[in-house]
Amino acid sequence: MSADDYYEVLDQRFARLYNGTAQVEKLYTGCRWAEGPAYFAAGRYLVWSDIPNDRMMRYDETDGSVSVFRQPAGNTNGHTTDRQGRLVSCEHGGRRVSRTEHDGTIVTIADSWNGKRLNSPNDVVVKSDGTIWFTDPAYGIDSDYEGNKSESEIGACYVYRVDTDGKIEAVITDMVRPNGLAFSLDETQLYVVDTGRTHGPDNPAHMRLFDISSDNKVSGGRVFADCTAGLFDGFRLDSDGRIWTSAADGVHCYDPDGTLIGKVKVPEIVANVVFGGPKRNILYICGTTSLYAVRLMVNGAKLY
Repeated sequence: MSADDYYEVLDQRFARLYNGTAQVEKLYTGCRWAEGPAYFAAGRYLVWSDIPNDRMMRYDETDGSVSVFRQPAGNTNGHTTDRQGRLVSCEHGGRRVSRTEHDGTIVTIADSWNGKRLNSPNDVVVKSDGTIWFTDPAYGIDSDYEGNKSESEIGACYVYRVDTDGKIEAVITDMVRPNGLAFSLDETQLYVVDTGRTHGPDNPAHMRLFDISSDNKVSGGRVFADCTAGLFDGFRLDSDGRIWTSAADGVHCYDPDGTLIGKVKVPEIVANVVFGGPKRNILYICGTTSLYAVRLMVNGAKLY
């Protein structure tokens, strides 16, 4: 196998981001739809979702073992960690954003807005000020495959912010199916994917970029990039602000100027990624039925 089997260089800026001898490794297979990886540096393990099987899986980086972390799991999708190292999860089945405390207790962060139940929270990020931002498309209530089929009480799909006092505000209301999201390194901008194409050929399949003020007001929303293979989904930034995002043919890498500079090839549709490892230079990849990993020449952005 050669580097061309694992990487595609579209711009020479990508050539220095990978090592040609570093292969894309399959670490585990047996999922129905692998999603939402979150890395715990203190324990050197990864947690991810297998949504249709209603379970969360755990990969131990120290010995390569895989086990069931939680089942049933509320058809969890996206995960992240907060400033205290706690797991924050989006639950399709529970139609809520939850947090797992250090003692294992699971508490609800958000499950309604203006007295109406959320659709099915999809992905979540925690800002350094403690506010929690999440997307709420309807994939978990569209059918029983990834949650529980139901009608939307809100009647739309929004991006929300949960303040430290628990107040929930809809901050982006003009997207069809808001999905993956992440802040820029300085947290003055928010990238949000719209996977509306799943519900119509004329709907968006792109990533937008919003401006975030010091008091967390949202403005702008220009299109940052259109997906060239299937749909974007979950994504992460590296320490230089490049975007590593899921797509139908692998992981696409975008320069902060919006240029698609290269791809990591994966033999399955990719749903989400996260950086891990002691040096944050391992990109863990959730690809449909499997968990993959590749060691890169870059480091993932520090969350806090």
